Amino acid sequence: MKATATKIPRHLQKFVVDQQYEKYTPIDHAVWRYVMRQNHHFLKDSAHSAYIGGLASSGIAIEKIPNVNEMNEALAPFGWGAANIDGFIPGVVFFDFQAHGILPIASDIRKLENIQYTPAPDIIHEAAGHAPILAEEKFSEYVKLFGKIGSKALATSEEHELFEATRQYSNLLESGQATEAEIAAAKANFEEKQAMVTELSEAEKISRLYWWTVEYGLIGTVDQPKIYGAGLLSSVAEGRNSLTSAVEKWPFDLDRVIETGFDITKPQPQLFVCESFEQLIDAVKEFASTMALNVGGTESLDKALCSNHTATFEYSSGLQLTGTLRTIFKDDNGEAIYIKTEGPSALAFENNELEGHGKGTHADGFGAPIEKLKGIDTLMEDLTDEELCLIGIEVGKECVLQFESGVTVSGIAQQLFRKNGKLILISFTDCKVSLNEEILFHPDWGTFDLAVGERITSVFAGAADSEQFFADLEEVEQPALQRKEQTPLEQLYGRVRDLRVNPVECDSLEEELLSVIDALTTEFKQDWLLRIEVLELLSKHELLSEKQTMLMEQLEDIKKLNQELPELVERGIRLV
Repeated sequence: MKATATKIPRHLQKFVVDQQYEKYTPIDHAVWRYVMRQNHHFLKDSAHSAYIGGLASSGIAIEKIPNVNEMNEALAPFGWGAANIDGFIPGVVFFDFQAHGILPIASDIRKLENIQYTPAPDIIHEAAGHAPILAEEKFSEYVKLFGKIGSKALATSEEHELFEATRQYSNLLESGQATEAEIAAAKANFEEKQAMVTELSEAEKISRLYWWTVEYGLIGTVDQPKIYGAGLLSSVAEGRNSLTSAVEKWPFDLDRVIETGFDITKPQPQLFVCESFEQLIDAVKEFASTMALNVGGTESLDKALCSNHTATFEYSSGLQLTGTLRTIFKDDNGEAIYIKTEGPSALAFENNELEGHGKGTHADGFGAPIEKLKGIDTLMEDLTDEELCLIGIEVGKECVLQFESGVTVSGIAQQLFRKNGKLILISFTDCKVSLNEEILFHPDWGTFDLAVGERITSVFAGAADSEQFFADLEEVEQPALQRKEQTPLEQLYGRVRDLRVNPVECDSLEEELLSVIDALTTEFKQDWLLRIEVLELLSKHELLSEKQTMLMEQLEDIKKLNQELPELVERGIRLV
């Protein structure tokens, strides 16, 4: 049962899955504990002041992986909730969750071999990285506002394809089960799709703003910054490295942020330092003023055409058309005069679907002119019924409408729709729509619904009424949890965890740890993390000094296995 689903809008519930808490192994909990102990030790002095208190307040403990349902309850006082999602989700959906005050959390956890960093979403990043700073009021306001704006940003079709390639590549890197050939093929596909992205869309621009703030942001001064970005708060190595001279610190500047790309698979060579979270709120509002959402017009329609995904087009009358834009007819000046969507489309007003004008009615698309009537100074949406009669538009009677561009609509008016005093729609039967010699709508095609509006005032990604438009979206298929027997190494980790959580007499503790040490020495000669956990218990209880020395010697040998291990082992030993 999805315990958080009652708080989540229906169209977002489709992406929610069960955490399946039982799937976590003792090694998973040890990975969580190691990262959290390291980060807590470092970040208590290096992170934004909200971090330490925010950890506890958001239902996160150092000793074990958090239960997202418990986090959901803990975040409520801050005006937030939490929900489990299935790894990578489209950016529009991710931002939509945040716009509704819901922190989407991918519940998988990185493998031990990727303990320092993983490009795939995992619970260390999503929970321990994102949740704590939400306790800070202005930052919380910024993230929600960002969600509302980011969910409206238009991406290109190439960017949508790149997202799928990125998701596949990152998941393979983290899975630990992919072959070298599979990883190489996914990388090649990722690079191919990346090369195809040549336009800097508003979705890419706002994703850069998100990346350099919510994910990898610093706050304060360039000389003495503090960490607040989730990517830094959740990475053992990158968080520490971010405050060294190896990473350049740039003062936050919106234009420079938007001009600076990023690679999710590599550490960041530079970071931006904002003065305050209020500065970020002002920045995202400034960026929003440049988006199709607030600009409208032909240039915004062109962006939606390039997107090749669901978008909404709002007319000056307030009528909203949702669908996938397929065709834009333009005049000699390059201005849009008629648009056509393809596939399921719907009409709405003030983000509420108009009765009888959902996807079932407009299953094959929707087309309508965008301009003024020829010879009429008053905007069509402002005409009264009496004024409509004077120009021949009367319910039950045949009429001919001529638009300035040459679009002609002739048919029998059947119904007029008004909202807030504006005419937004006229339904015609026996209707023909043409532009010069081209037939845009034929009488045999049924009812023609004429969208009324002299111009397009807003264009944005997604649906006007998401609850209705995406009501038939299929839920994410989640495989049933496969109960697996623990491996011998997982069992050892579990035994040590039990000894730490449930203290026993020293004699029994010594006996148990000797058994674990023997197994490590004979069967698991390359495992470093469990040796550190055993050392921690031995040191705490002042037991078996000779075995402590032996484990330290073994760790010295393990450090030689790869270039990351010396730092990981040394940091673990320092905390012991």
